[in-house]
Amino acid sequence: MSQNSELTVGQVAARSGVAVSALHFYEAKGLIRSRRTAGNQRRYTRDTLRRIAFIRVSQRVGIPLKTIQRALSALPDERTPNREDWARLSEMWRSELDDRIRQLQRLRDGLTDCIGCGCLSLDRCALANPEDVLAAQGPGSRLMVVPRAAGDCSPCGNPAEPAEPAEPAEPAGPAGPGEEGPEAVGA
Repeated sequence: MSQNSELTVGQVAARSGVAVSALHFYEAKGLIRSRRTAGNQRRYTRDTLRRIAFIRVSQRVGIPLKTIQRALSALPDERTPNREDWARLSEMWRSELDDRIRQLQRLRDGLTDCIGCGCLSLDRCALANPEDVLAAQGPGSRLMVVPRAAGDCSPCGNPAEPAEPAEPAEPAGPAGPGEEGPEAVGA
């Protein structure tokens, strides 16, 4: 490619609508490439504009940069995506976007019960404490290490039915200098 058909970083920024700092960031992340002149100035091929357009549209629909970078690096010779590439990638990304839409809808629907600050509705707030499986055991802390009296089997030390442990606890190692071990909790 002749040097006259190359673009400076300022030209790419002006034509793409992307700040020079963003171009440098994209380059550092491997999304676009440039060559350096003898004076150490960046020069971009014209297809960089299409590559940037691809990146921006992908970001606009919610695709993370890491995913975009993987898609671009998987193209033969790291060429600029064409129409067929976009059709294939957009189909592949569709299920990810559908999952994200469902998650946002659940968040929106949970907003109805939320009072905004969370402190008055923590017992049922799906936003402040999503997927709280311990809430079924009632209010209060559930995972604190507390000495238990004989016959106490609940994590909080109150008499209750024995619960199945979620996963085995690892034994605590000896406490280091100036540290209190688990046996000191509640002492």
